[in-house]
Amino acid sequence: QVQLVESGGGLVQPGGSLRLSCVASGSISSIGTMGWYRQAPGKQRELVAAITQDGRTNYRDSVKGRFTISRDNAKNTAWLQMNTLKPEDTAVYSCNAQPFPYDGTTYWGLGTQVSVSS
Repeated sequence: QVQLVESGGGLVQPGGSLRLSCVASGSISSIGTMGWYRQAPGKQRELVAAITQDGRTNYRDSVKGRFTISRDNAKNTAWLQMNTLKPEDTAVYSCNAQPFPYDGTTYWGLGTQVSVSS
């Protein structure tokens, strides 16, 4: 059993910053790709950013230059630094993780709410 726990969400004004954390624990020997997703009310879940075990990253276009994903493999932790937040960034942010080597399994956290409003 693997658990992912996100933290760091909250209410912030436009232009502000938040840093989300995702900690993986449980019976997983090695974590491969970790990703941050978000889902706004009435919209489909979308990939925000992902990072491979060796540190390669990719971002959705709307967050490039504002968000940064990072990880610490020794701590089974990933972060999402979000700067210059916009109201359209409001969503529930969830992280996921895949074992390495990938066996078809993807683990998900419950998510943390990010609200950007004045």
